Amino acid sequence: MKNFKEDFAQIYRNERFMFILMFVNLFIATALLVYSLVTLNPSSAVVKIGYGDIGGYRDGSWFDMFAFSILAIILGVFHNFIALRIFHKRGAGMTKFFVITTTVLLVGSFIVLFRILKEG
Repeated sequence: MKNFKEDFAQIYRNERFMFILMFVNLFIATALLVYSLVTLNPSSAVVKIGYGDIGGYRDGSWFDMFAFSILAIILGVFHNFIALRIFHKRGAGMTKFFVITTTVLLVGSFIVLFRILKEG
């Protein structure tokens, strides 16, 4: 845990752009978590849970929509800890790439969730 604090302090002092990227990643993940929990709608028996190119939209239960909440927690919190570990082992360049990739995955999850909810 001590290494995490030291690495985070070093990122804050020396790599401001990466610190902003990590904060944006956490903010988008929090927004996805809140939005996915607010739109669960447990009163409906069948909801659209996925999209496939061949079969179209797939039906399922509202419980399956927890996948977006779990994804938000994993990509927001745990990936920031992994980014700190990457920074410690590989440096700033690889960490920026990792955090940008995670942010793109979060934005893609938002797009998929919007499309699924629009059809439901």
